[in-house]
Amino acid sequence: MNQDFIRRVAWRGYLLALVAFGAAFAVRYVLAHWFPPGFPYLTFFPAVVVVAYYAGLRPAILTATLSGLAAWWFWIGPEGFDLTVATLVALGFFIFVAAVDIFFIIGMDGASRRLSREVERSAALAESRDILMREVQHRVSNNIQVVSALLSLEARAAVDPGARKALADASARTGLVARIQRSLADAEQQATAFEALARSIVDDALEAAARDDVVVSISSGEVALSAEEATPVVLIMLECVNNALEHAFPDRPGQITIELSDDGVVRTLVIADDGVGVSETATTEPASLGLKIITALARQLGGQWSLRSAAPGADARLCWPSSPLSGQT
Repeated sequence: MNQDFIRRVAWRGYLLALVAFGAAFAVRYVLAHWFPPGFPYLTFFPAVVVVAYYAGLRPAILTATLSGLAAWWFWIGPEGFDLTVATLVALGFFIFVAAVDIFFIIGMDGASRRLSREVERSAALAESRDILMREVQHRVSNNIQVVSALLSLEARAAVDPGARKALADASARTGLVARIQRSLADAEQQATAFEALARSIVDDALEAAARDDVVVSISSGEVALSAEEATPVVLIMLECVNNALEHAFPDRPGQITIELSDDGVVRTLVIADDGVGVSETATTEPASLGLKIITALARQLGGQWSLRSAAPGADARLCWPSSPLSGQT
């Protein structure tokens, strides 16, 4: 039986009230000889409760009224509407209990319906907020992409080789930021799988550098990046990969290994290569713009970045505090 089906049309509620009263009366009448004295309302209280829950206030009052009158006539004192003190006390008891039942059932049902409406309203607001956030994210991404395109045009028009390279690098970096922003919007603010995003970015970097002789392996287990982490982490990874492509393998094939791990306290991104290694000056005092950008982004994450020589090659390491991902499920 459905509440809304019964309450949608008024006569259904009153019909339920009559049916419930009739069933309660029939059971009470049939079992009258087996009931001990002093229980005239035993079968009527459940009828009042059922009607109050499914049909609402007025049908419940109708059921209670008919039940009270029937019990008064047949089972309280002598047959008929007796007006002795004992009869009036029994009637008062029935009216009190029935009123309490109706009050609490109607009250709880109303509170439940209000809560349900609030839940639906909150869900609608949350959906509207998510749609708005995705729209803003797309607009931010598009605006950054426009900036990247303008920088690319300026790079082509620049005469000085140094200026051309600086503008081209800036265009590539802003383009990457736009791409990450778009991936976050497409993920609906959920945690972003690092491995898939990193593979796409690294493949583009290899193609741009025309280095089909460099193999890049990526592993991250189940680690995913929050919206706040994705942009700086991927930018740092790409800077390290580009540095390796440019300096680690000048005239030979090579291998780059990218690993992201999380021990519950600290997240660690390692970019290792088997190239020619790095000088001690580069590991202690990063002078290039790319390395300065990496240092600034690491600070933004509240972490640290380091670069050291390995055997063979170099080992770049980014460590930052692990935090719960609000978007992860």
